[in-house]
Amino acid sequence: MNEKIYRTMSGTGACALAVGIVTLAVGAAAGVLMIVSGVRLLKRKSDILI
Repeated sequence: MNEKIYRTMSGTGACALAVGIVTLAVGAAAGVLMIVSGVRLLKRKSDILI
């Protein structure tokens, strides 16, 4: 009985860890893309404003 509980908990922990790593990677990539697009807007600020 205890072995089944241990397997279930370890599988759940591994899944949560994997989802956390993927979420961290996607968040970092989204942050970098937002910074790059912001820099592009700042560079062309004089062209945008009339």
